[in-house]
Amino acid sequence: MKRINLASAHRPLADYAADLGDEILVLTKGRRAVAAIVPLRKVDRESLALSQHPEFLKIIARSRAEFAAGRKLTLERMKRTVSSRRKSRKRTRRRSRGR
Repeated sequence: MKRINLASAHRPLADYAADLGDEILVLTKGRRAVAAIVPLRKVDRESLALSQHPEFLKIIARSRAEFAAGRKLTLERMKRTVSSRRKSRKRTRRRSRGR
């Protein structure tokens, strides 16, 4: 990741974008990041749109808060939980079809 202070940027943004390669260029004002120029060669539009969607960002923030508070599952426990929910749904579907 490269950084450039806006006060010292003297080339057009198009020039900086052309020189990116696979790196992200963070534009700063003083020591504070204010924007970024991100290469999109390996990013699909849906992922980019989702990463900025307010509801998705709320879900991520809530998950990070839960993790920080110690509320987390191991991968094995998550797999068991998901697996048991799937089995329960299958049983419910079979019962409702039989009636």
